Amino acid sequence: MPQVVLPVLDERDALPWVLERMPAGYDPIVVDNGSTDGSGELAAALGARVVHEPQPGFGAACFAGLTAADADIVCFMDCDASFDPRELSRVVDPVAAGTADLVLGARRPGPGAVWPLHARVANAALALELRRRTGVRLSDLGPMRAARREALLALGIRDRRFGWPLEMVLRASAAGWRLEEVPVSYLAREGRSKVTGTLRGTVRAVRDMAGVLG
Repeated sequence: MPQVVLPVLDERDALPWVLERMPAGYDPIVVDNGSTDGSGELAAALGARVVHEPQPGFGAACFAGLTAADADIVCFMDCDASFDPRELSRVVDPVAAGTADLVLGARRPGPGAVWPLHARVANAALALELRRRTGVRLSDLGPMRAARREALLALGIRDRRFGWPLEMVLRASAAGWRLEEVPVSYLAREGRSKVTGTLRGTVRAVRDMAGVLG
């Protein structure tokens, strides 16, 4: 049974939709990264396993979920309703079949999806740098992704902020992993993104990722 790590910071409005659409056989792990809106309590009431990670940072939340997981295959997905859990099989199936080691979901915006220009430009620049460094034709950093848990832990990812997803790809490529990209829907989220929703958030994310690239 794949487990799905869902980093959460004040996602109370999106949680019911995300959890109710979790496919059969997929076990959600909600990592509450300091929510003040009762997200953790709501997730527990809805039947999800909840892990509390007091250290702030997207990477810290992802790492807490990864270490708490015990499944062979672990997925990561934003919990703001911008991704449909029913599409998780798209990133899981190649890993389960043994044809890929890390699968990234490339966002395909649908009606109502908000992806500001500054965020798209930053993402395109990072994808270009990833293609240059890995030799893999990646178009997106892929917030929805899947890999095998033990192999991920062995990568030794150190970043605990916004550089986590980028460092995962770079270390996986350096380790000779087979990387694959598949299209996934990008939907209208609940609330404003902590990263792309503001120019400041995007700048912070780019700064963290630049540190990883350096």
